[in-house]
Amino acid sequence: MSNFLQRIFKENNQSVIGVDIGSSSVKVVQLKKHRGKAVLETYGEIALAPYAGLDVGQVTNLPSEKIAEAIKDILKEANVTSLISGVSIPFKSSLVSLIELPKASDDELKEMIPLEARKYIPVPISEVTMDWWVIPDNHGDLDFVDSEDAEGEKTSPVQKVQVLVVSIHNEVLNTYSSIVKESGLDTGFFEIEMFSSTRALISGEIEPVMIFDMGAAATKIYMIERGVIKSSHIISKGSQEVTNSISKGMNVTFDRAEHMKRSLGTLPPADEQKIYEIISLTMDYIFSEANSVLLSYQKRFNKTISKVILTGGGVAMKGVAELAKANFQTTVEIGDPFSKVETPAFLEGVLQTAGLEFAVAVGIALRRLQELS
Repeated sequence: MSNFLQRIFKENNQSVIGVDIGSSSVKVVQLKKHRGKAVLETYGEIALAPYAGLDVGQVTNLPSEKIAEAIKDILKEANVTSLISGVSIPFKSSLVSLIELPKASDDELKEMIPLEARKYIPVPISEVTMDWWVIPDNHGDLDFVDSEDAEGEKTSPVQKVQVLVVSIHNEVLNTYSSIVKESGLDTGFFEIEMFSSTRALISGEIEPVMIFDMGAAATKIYMIERGVIKSSHIISKGSQEVTNSISKGMNVTFDRAEHMKRSLGTLPPADEQKIYEIISLTMDYIFSEANSVLLSYQKRFNKTISKVILTGGGVAMKGVAELAKANFQTTVEIGDPFSKVETPAFLEGVLQTAGLEFAVAVGIALRRLQELS
C-alpha cells in the first residue's frame, strides 16, 4: 500500500510524520505538501501488546525502550521516509483547566496566571511544565461579574477573561524525550492528543461541538467552541473494557473476545443476543457519562451542543454510531480525520473505518507540516 502511494507522489517536497503513542498501539501518518494541499504518503499502526507478551488489543504500560522499538518497527513496516515529526502525549498524562481572571494586559496576565493555576495543580509548580492560552473574545461573549467595595456596596461589573491552562509533569516529558531519542525521531514538539484531534476533526464550526473519542483504555470528551477547547473530561472505560466484559461473560479468551467484538459489535445476529447485552452494559455506562458531561456543559455555559463527532478506534465497532444517535439528543456524526488531507480514491472506503484511529496522528502531522511552510 505505502509503496504504491509513494509512486503516485514523486515530488521531493519535505515530508513529515505525526506519531500517536496510544495505550494499545502506535499510529503514524506521513504527509507532505503538494500544490498547497496536505497529501497522504503513508500511514500505519502497530499493536503494543505483543511487546509486553500480551494479546493484541490489550492496554500496556511499556518502558520507553520498548515503545521506541515499536516506533522503529512501524516506521519500517509503513515505509516511512521521514523522521521530521511531532509526537502526542496522552490526555491522561496532562492537567487541563479553564480558569477565569479579570481582564488585564498581557504582561499582567503573565504574572496572574501562574499564581491562579497553582490552585488547580496538585503538585509543586516546579515539577511541571505549564502553558496557557487566553481564549479570544467571541463577539462580546466575555463574562461580567458584579464586584463589591470594602463597605460591601456594589460597584461596576468586572470584565473577565477565560484562560486555558495546560500542565504536564516533567517526568512525563523526560520519558517521551527518551522515547524520541531512542527511536531516532527528529521531533519538533510534543502535543497533548486532544489538541491534535481537534485540529484534524474541526473545520470552522461556530456553534459548540463535542468530540467523543473512544480509545482502548478510556473515552475522552472535548467541548469545542470556534476551534477552542473549552472543556474536557475523561471516562475511565474504553474499548478494552468491552472486550474484557465479553471475555468474562462468554468465558472465552481475550483474543477470542476481541475477535467477537470486532466482527459482531452491537449488531449481532438473533442467536448472539448475549453478546449484545454484555456490550450494551459497558456502552450504556460510557454514553451515560458522556451525556452527563454534555448536559453539564450546556447548563454551565447556557449553550447548546450543536453536534457530537465520534472518533477513536472504539467507534469503529459495529453499531456504536447507532447507539450514539440514540443516546445523544443532538446531531451525531462519524469523524473524518483525513478530511483535510488529499488521499487516493481507492483508500476512501478503508479510511472511513480504519481512519477513525488516526485523528491524533493526522492532527500532529498537519501541525508539523504547517511549521515547515
